[in-house]
Amino acid sequence: MSNERPFTMVTGASSGLGLELAKLFAQDGYDIAISGSSDRIFEAAETIKSYGVEAYPHQADASTYEGVEAFWEFVKSKERELDAAVLNVGVSIGGSFLENDLEEELKLIDINIAGTVHMAKRVVQDMVPNKKGDILIVSSVSATLPTPYETVYGPSKAFGFMFAESLREELRDTGVNVTAMLPGATNTDFHHNAGMDSTYFGDERNKNDKELVAQQGYEALKNKLDHVVCGDEATKKAAEDNRTTPEEVKAAEHAKKAKPQ
Repeated sequence: MSNERPFTMVTGASSGLGLELAKLFAQDGYDIAISGSSDRIFEAAETIKSYGVEAYPHQADASTYEGVEAFWEFVKSKERELDAAVLNVGVSIGGSFLENDLEEELKLIDINIAGTVHMAKRVVQDMVPNKKGDILIVSSVSATLPTPYETVYGPSKAFGFMFAESLREELRDTGVNVTAMLPGATNTDFHHNAGMDSTYFGDERNKNDKELVAQQGYEALKNKLDHVVCGDEATKKAAEDNRTTPEEVKAAEHAKKAKPQ
């Protein structure tokens, strides 16, 4: 019976890393509640069901309090103990801060920061009484450097990284694990949706494989690591180098890659 299987939730699972992570949970026999902003979430559910588990799709706007809360209520309506949660939903906006639309940048903050805090609050308060659970918060290698021409996005992911690390320490003795996932550039629609097709990041040759990235994040969660940089060896080395490289140098290098051509 499905209620004998473990149960997880994944936000931002219509495509990309969210869907790849959901597939990995499905392969391990989890039933999954998934959310997305478009009707593609229903197609994603059919993909997940092909692994022989239940998938519960929910379409909602993750940039609003009501949208985040509605997905949580949807998860709770299944009357299942939540074994794991992936807080993956996130967006970027490429281009000049001077010229970008303020409303879109504030929406990014609502999704990447406010929405993450909101859903984490619900998940943590649900898991701690059960004294078990795994939470994966998807940040980015962008959390480790200034990100000109993604000037709001990078800091939002730095928030996610430090939020995850802080929460992990708070919950250390509760039985609930928190892992931060820091992918490098990955071959999803992420940069296309951010309007960055004309940049270095718009070239698929400069991206990591999404299946590899998802697998690394999933394994880190299962091994209860505090964080993991996901991608090839060059990505991992770049993140390590970012620990000691001056901020001004990192900013100039990122600008070359992110500035529209």
